Amino acid sequence: MKISKFLLSLFILSIIFVSCEDEDDEPQLPKGDYENGIIVSGEGGSSGSVYYVSNDFTTTESLIYKTVNNEELSNYLQSISFDENYAYLIVDNQNTITVVNRYTFEKVGVITTGLKKPRYMAIVGDKGYVTNWAEGSYGADIDDDYVAIVDLNTFEVTSTISLSIGVERIIENNGKLYVSHKGGNGSNNIISVIDIATNGVTEITVNDNPDELFIDNSGNLVVLCEGKTVYNPDWTVKENTIGSILKINTSTNTIISQLDFPEGTHPTLLDKDDSGNLYYSIYNSIYKVEQNSTTLPTSAYLQTSAGSNYGLAINGANLFVVDAGDFASEGDLLIYDIATKGLIQSFKAPIAASKIYFN
Repeated sequence: MKISKFLLSLFILSIIFVSCEDEDDEPQLPKGDYENGIIVSGEGGSSGSVYYVSNDFTTTESLIYKTVNNEELSNYLQSISFDENYAYLIVDNQNTITVVNRYTFEKVGVITTGLKKPRYMAIVGDKGYVTNWAEGSYGADIDDDYVAIVDLNTFEVTSTISLSIGVERIIENNGKLYVSHKGGNGSNNIISVIDIATNGVTEITVNDNPDELFIDNSGNLVVLCEGKTVYNPDWTVKENTIGSILKINTSTNTIISQLDFPEGTHPTLLDKDDSGNLYYSIYNSIYKVEQNSTTLPTSAYLQTSAGSNYGLAINGANLFVVDAGDFASEGDLLIYDIATKGLIQSFKAPIAASKIYFN
């Protein structure tokens, strides 16, 4: 029997189609024990640590780095950054960044040179940009803070960018890096803008102690400035500088809106939900600012059961808070429903728990 070329072509195409369907239907194998969950880092007592909670809240595990690698991180685990495959555990007092598989937490390398009091890292392509306090943040008149540029293929620092004192958080947007200068152990009031292509630096003057920063749904840079308290020699209060939430146009580097807090009120922690509403903390109270609001709220959105909120993050419909407790024993991870303001779950968290991530 003779089969036409047309029928033969249809037959071959049907095989290919079914084969592709079968491949698409194949279940995806898990990448590791710590995929699809919440990662909580703690600064630590004698050593920083990392805890895990699954997204469905049914599985928890403490000390996952120590368990997987049979070693401690050392004190003080400042922050964690993530790329597609790795998690970068930034340990301030050890001047190191430990690199692990982000899903298994198996150690794959460590960056040991070119870092001095590293704080946070932004990842752009195959480069990491790490803020470093160096020694200057511990002195009143030394400016030796910098951003270290790390080759993430070799885990080596290849160059640095000098910045003013007190570098802290760092994010990337449209080919630029934005660095908040909280001042280290002192104070500062600038945002540095680094052009990634040239390493050129521009400074934006803001209020005292800028910390959290992110890009909002309109493409503006949002910055939380905590303000500061100035003391007399006898430790009585001399003055309080104003805290504020700023929005900065990233094309012109100009402040386009500013919400100022009452004198003596120093907000901490800032995040946004999917709609662009802002949430910040004062002690154990969470306040909500509607996306286009021109005033600050006069009452708390919800009161947490923490002694004091030490970390804040929002993911989907939930708001996550960590309570560091007494900084000597385990803290707590508290999970609230944003709509109902009710506490959904609470879990134990690392000693001096401070940061929350979603893996």
